[in-house]
Amino acid sequence: MIENLDKLIDLWFAEDIRDGDHTSLSCIPPTQMGCSQLILKDDGIIAGIDIAKEICHHFDPELRFEQLLNDGDKVKKGDIAFRVYGNELSLLQVERTMLNVMQRMSGIATTTNKYVRLLEGTTTRVLDTRKTTPGLRLLEKEAVRIGGGTNHRIGLFDMILLKDNHVDFAGGITNAIRRAQQYLKEKNKNLKIEIEVRNFDELQEALEVGGIDRIMLDNFTVENTRKAVELVNHRVELESSGGITIDTIRDYALCGVDFVSVGALTHSVKSLDMSFKAVKE
Repeated sequence: MIENLDKLIDLWFAEDIRDGDHTSLSCIPPTQMGCSQLILKDDGIIAGIDIAKEICHHFDPELRFEQLLNDGDKVKKGDIAFRVYGNELSLLQVERTMLNVMQRMSGIATTTNKYVRLLEGTTTRVLDTRKTTPGLRLLEKEAVRIGGGTNHRIGLFDMILLKDNHVDFAGGITNAIRRAQQYLKEKNKNLKIEIEVRNFDELQEALEVGGIDRIMLDNFTVENTRKAVELVNHRVELESSGGITIDTIRDYALCGVDFVSVGALTHSVKSLDMSFKAVKE
């Protein structure tokens, strides 16, 4: 389960409810019981059901969650993902928070799955990035995983990724790599090192220095990516990045890179439409 999820849920409800859902409190008897169901209004890949269950139980442990679908299932308009039974005031108050999370996560999973399916028949994997919504990174990266993608580093703490600014501030490729290697040795840390290169001169220099796990080819054309793959010849992992779209991703994969990173998985997706509707007897 997502780290610190309870704290996140508390923040979401504090943002939405504050001193009370006065609309619901004004017209719904406090002891009235009912049922609402999650209905899909778009086709796609559903994600966030496990989080929705936690949201419901966190807000009201007496709510009963009847799960009909699972995270990662392919869904179509009209499908019912789950039903929740219990106090109607609770159902009304969890509705928007739960929908916001699920719509966002399902949109990411659906978008990711489109990219993943385009790479069928290759050995290339789709990576996410740190271009995420502040505070929601773990949810969004979980949605990428549910959609069939692969998580890159979670943050600045779990991998060394020497990007163009690091290289420039450090005084070049060689300085950046050697300083990173020395840092890991001094701190007794076991982290992978990846370095971004912008041209063949930097690529060659990175290979000559050695001691790295992955090279990111930044904004290389498809033709130059193919040449880079031949030059590297499996000595280190290769990742293509920069301006890669759903129309070009397969071309890059066919060059033989190990990974393609796509910021669009999380920074500009369309949420999957769904609603949480009362079940009328």
